[in-house]
Amino acid sequence: MSKQTALQKGLRVLKALKGHTLTGLSNQQLVQATDLNASAITRIMSVLIDEGLAEKREDGRFAFSLGMLQIAQRHALEIQRAQEKIDEINRRVIAGAQG
Repeated sequence: MSKQTALQKGLRVLKALKGHTLTGLSNQQLVQATDLNASAITRIMSVLIDEGLAEKREDGRFAFSLGMLQIAQRHALEIQRAQEKIDEINRRVIAGAQG
């Protein structure tokens, strides 16, 4: 296997956290999900926490932070606005085709 960059390892951790916002994942679960060692998970989570993308919960498990969820929400709103524009164009095209 080729050597992975720190960024690639961090992205693997972010992907592993997907779907676990409410329950979080333990360090060991992240080790199992990413095939990284425990010290790598600790370092990566420290950076993600410092950058506001993850949090360590009171029970010691890791989850996406409010900052990460805000990024996801902003993306969803942008997609919604784009869909509204597409829908408006489609309505105008249909109205023009009927006229």
